Amino acid sequence: MSKRNISDDVQPLSKKGLCESEPHLTYPSISNPPQVKPVPFQQPTFLLTFSYTPSHELVWNDSAMRHYVDPPPGAELRYGYERWIKRPEERGRIDSLLKAWTRARNMYGGMPGIGVVSWRGVITKILTAPYQERDGWDLNVMYLNGTLYFEEHASEEQIKENENMNPRQRTQTYYGYAFESWCTSSKPDRPESLPNRPFGWGGDVDTNVQWCNVVKTKLGDFRMVIGGEVDCIRERIVGEKKDAFVELKTSLAIRDQRAEARFEKKLLKFYFQSFLLGVPEIIVGFRTPPGRLTTVQSFKTIELPRLVRGKPGAWDPQLCLDWGQRFLSYLKGVIQQTPPKDGQVWRVRFAPGKGVSISVLDGEGVRDVEAGEDRVGFLPRWFWEEETERKKSAGNVEGGTSGQNTRPHASEIRESAPIAGSSRKKLPAGWTI
Repeated sequence: MSKRNISDDVQPLSKKGLCESEPHLTYPSISNPPQVKPVPFQQPTFLLTFSYTPSHELVWNDSAMRHYVDPPPGAELRYGYERWIKRPEERGRIDSLLKAWTRARNMYGGMPGIGVVSWRGVITKILTAPYQERDGWDLNVMYLNGTLYFEEHASEEQIKENENMNPRQRTQTYYGYAFESWCTSSKPDRPESLPNRPFGWGGDVDTNVQWCNVVKTKLGDFRMVIGGEVDCIRERIVGEKKDAFVELKTSLAIRDQRAEARFEKKLLKFYFQSFLLGVPEIIVGFRTPPGRLTTVQSFKTIELPRLVRGKPGAWDPQLCLDWGQRFLSYLKGVIQQTPPKDGQVWRVRFAPGKGVSISVLDGEGVRDVEAGEDRVGFLPRWFWEEETERKKSAGNVEGGTSGQNTRPHASEIRESAPIAGSSRKKLPAGWTI
């Protein structure tokens, strides 16, 4: 890809809700990749966990944590489809992550200097954007007390479209959830044996229920707080050892070279989803088109780049990390050059094969983001007011403020500990490329 100005190529955003000025940043070429220096990525440091209940209520415990077990041979991934409880599609709010970060700051004494707060899925999409060939997407950004906050933008039309998947898409989506059920148990090393259900079935799928981890890490100069769902752990470990987190994925069985190339392309997303949270193992269930499990294979996250290196169309994590750091630096620079305004929201459009454009939302655009909810931009009002007060009390410290929070009682810290008896502070080592 030539180093042309992206403004010549990107289709303009709809002007509804947008101001006119749109700075641009092009993706690095993947056909003729530039030489990039390794970008430091800090080993993710554990902060806390939380669970969502069947009513999708956030609770500060590990009630939704599951243990990995080997699935039965030939498991049917369509089993239980008619009993699937699917959480309705909605805007990708970061409210729960903000609650978790607020709690973590109270536990650990403020944590100043955080540059980015985001869900893991958004950071994955940012880092892998240079390799995205088809689908563009939009990101909402706010900047408060020196910290960038990210929320993937979804219009009402997009939400409706995602909710009304065609039967084939819906079935294939369910296969992944069913694989998780066949592979997890409420007890370590013991498959579930539930009344009136096949042996090994972990329970009917309810996508309201999730177990989430929140970590602190650093990409280049940007300290980040990232949250995301973790599917299960290998075993329950106490003492100084780390928990073996596991990510579960499904894919069509590989039958020829074309299928192998498609799978290796998917590994880029698999890699960063696990890499960002410090998940060391990815277990893939290969299936037939009708949804019968054929084989199961375990991959070490840190070894995935070597599996594709040197092959046609291979992806390079260093290119992604270099792009990520450049994007964050550019975005922050654009925002800092804009006259500050309370509740200001920026819209970043990621155009496949081209690059990103950045615009400031006008009043109409901000109201669309707020969607009639009690918010300032996309941040919940309670968080906005708390951060505004924090800024006043801390003297407007750039890059995140200490806030002089009072530490909670030890019992509150124990309540939010990720696994009873575990003294872990960090996820498994080995995450610096």
